Amino acid sequence: MLEHCTLCPRKCGVDRTKKVRGWCGADDTIRIGLASLHRWEEPCLSGTRGAGTVFFCHCPLGCVFCQNHDISGHEAAQSGIVTDISGLADTFLSLQEQGAHNIDLVTPTQYAAHLAKAIPLARSRGLTIPIIYNCGGYECVETLQMLDGLIDIYLPDFKYFSPYYAERYSAAPDYYDVCIDAISEMVRQTDIPVMGADGILCSGTIIRHLMLPGLSGDTAQVLRAIAAHWGGTVLVSLMRQFTPCTDLSDYPELSRRLTDAEYTDACDLMQLLGLEGWTQDTESISESFIPRFDGSGVVQSTL
Repeated sequence: MLEHCTLCPRKCGVDRTKKVRGWCGADDTIRIGLASLHRWEEPCLSGTRGAGTVFFCHCPLGCVFCQNHDISGHEAAQSGIVTDISGLADTFLSLQEQGAHNIDLVTPTQYAAHLAKAIPLARSRGLTIPIIYNCGGYECVETLQMLDGLIDIYLPDFKYFSPYYAERYSAAPDYYDVCIDAISEMVRQTDIPVMGADGILCSGTIIRHLMLPGLSGDTAQVLRAIAAHWGGTVLVSLMRQFTPCTDLSDYPELSRRLTDAEYTDACDLMQLLGLEGWTQDTESISESFIPRFDGSGVVQSTL
């Protein structure tokens, strides 16, 4: 798959086995910025002990406002810690040993081919907790189908309704159509959400939407689309944590945080549409919620 990579909708077709980097910035090596217990995911994921997050380097979207910009994109080509499939499997097991409720794969798309091998290997070595595929929503259905049966919980973003905003901020004018098809496949695989007796999600799909300043109308369209396509078969996380933390001089409209009024109106619409899930309080608006990507917690090659 990596010799002519079409794992993401960019379908750039580069030969990553020859150390050529595609749109996402990744070659055939696995690079991870951090593997740690993370207590700031949705309550049903973080629980009391934390989600076992694995922050992968690089990304097929490259949003201009990305909070993980230190490990994403071409400018971070040599970021993170290099490991292999065996080391990745043991990284999962290490997080399980630390008490993680689940394994939370953050921005995993460019490593989907590696994960198709690493997850069964980890299971054979004793991994029992759920696997979360935490992505930007910009996914190929064929790639998701390759992972069918390996992923317990999908956690996609639904970033944009308008192709104008998708082009301006993520260079992906086809985002909406791609996202609709991708999330439909995720819901097909996971069916309705199932909670354990401890309140921790066992399986299902949670759709995240990060509100951007000035885009209340686009947010409203996204929420309506979620209600129309998947209704009560998904949970929704409406996020207000947008924090300008990159150079946004070319995007002055994004130089501020969300207002209380913008967020309250979106919460009201979410309730009106009958969408179940989570909203955030003002404490979530802080750069302190962005982890330090120091490479800790990654198990390197174990062979």
